[in-house]
Amino acid sequence: MAVVFEKPKSLTDVQLHYCPGCTHGIIHRLVAEAIDALGIEGRTIGVAPVGCAVLAYNYFACDMVEAAHGRAPAVATGLKRSLPENIIFTYQGDGDLASIGMAETVHAATRNENITVIFVNNAIYGMTGGQMAPTSLPGQVTQTSPYGRDVKTAGYPIRVCEMLSTLEGPEYIARVAVNNVKNVRNAKKIIQKAFENQVAGKGFSLVEVVSSCPTNWGMTPDKALQWVEEKMIPYYPLGVYKDKSASGEVE
Repeated sequence: MAVVFEKPKSLTDVQLHYCPGCTHGIIHRLVAEAIDALGIEGRTIGVAPVGCAVLAYNYFACDMVEAAHGRAPAVATGLKRSLPENIIFTYQGDGDLASIGMAETVHAATRNENITVIFVNNAIYGMTGGQMAPTSLPGQVTQTSPYGRDVKTAGYPIRVCEMLSTLEGPEYIARVAVNNVKNVRNAKKIIQKAFENQVAGKGFSLVEVVSSCPTNWGMTPDKALQWVEEKMIPYYPLGVYKDKSASGEVE
């Protein structure tokens, strides 16, 4: 019988530790499929900082480096500049990338460092217990905003793709989701393109993946995916926000 579906070779054969309904597993698979498709596993290095994905080194078969909270883009920059033939990617959550690591993110993007950033946005701090994140929605209830996020005191959520797309430096900025089959298929294409850009030497690519966190949202997995569709995507519209190659911008 012909094999029509199998585990990506760039994923290890171990059980994931993520909560039931968490979409980190789907995103891991899409990253691994992109690495397999491009045949770059042997020269790929992933960087995982603090957060739910801190144990990503257990799941990717490529070399992995741990970074301090928020510092993954800085570590990735050092790796890429010292090992330019290697493919370097970071795998970061919103509490990591959009809060303590925002400076590293912005400056790596504006320098157009030739790295690939996978940014998982589930609108909450996951690993540390469900506190309000820079991406938590207005009115969203979290452990540190029990009455809902009040924009008068906490400000508005940060739309990372929209912000980074205003910079001249980055090559490719896109936002995808993995809450249904159609969106997963599109996310796969976008993530692979982000890695292709690095292979081609084009520069900084960031893919934001709108994700769910059933445990900290206090929802069942199916309700969490519905909340992504009804609440998160309207606030964080999907699409390609910057693509120098497509727009004819000077590379």
